[in-house]
Amino acid sequence: MMFNWLSLVAGICYVVLGIVMMVYKFLEPIYAYSLGAVLILYGIFRIWRAIAKFRNTEEDED
Repeated sequence: MMFNWLSLVAGICYVVLGIVMMVYKFLEPIYAYSLGAVLILYGIFRIWRAIAKFRNTEEDED
């Protein structure tokens, strides 16, 4: 159960990091947008996977 929460928090952190990368452009703009988009997509994937595990856990308990 704790891993599910950790995965959810990590996903949110990846999305926030991707947005920060795109806004502040620590790299050249093309690289900042590319890396930011990849981080956001990976964060969304982690969040989606954590939610799916939460739902499976709830179904198993019933």
